[in-house]
Amino acid sequence: MKVEKTEAQWREQLTDEQFRVCRESGTEAPFSGEYAVFNKNGIYHCVCCDQVLFDSSTKFDAGCGWPSFWQAVNQEAVVYREDDSHGMHRTEVRCARCDAHLGHVFPDGPEPTGHRYCMNSVALSFRNSEE
Repeated sequence: MKVEKTEAQWREQLTDEQFRVCRESGTEAPFSGEYAVFNKNGIYHCVCCDQVLFDSSTKFDAGCGWPSFWQAVNQEAVVYREDDSHGMHRTEVRCARCDAHLGHVFPDGPEPTGHRYCMNSVALSFRNSEE
């Protein structure tokens, strides 16, 4: 089920940085996010709508400064858009449920997929699998 809210509702729910990244397609500074260097076992969710997005078993250290995963939990969880901003051609990754900007996916990740989902920490919430 799609989640749709007004700008005022999103601003009330999210921090200023979460709103800037998720609702205005911003990017957090590299190596600044909570999950850039983070190695607990669990599941990453969309901070806006709680959609399940990534499993920690697919997280890897890409050295890029953002949390990176080699695949989403399932392909229905995310949608892709071509992004030609900032003088680059990239593939943007958005939450399929609420259209939050999550980050970008690149074709330089590890096997078995060869993908690097480079996500913004502020776009994610984490639930430890031991809880």
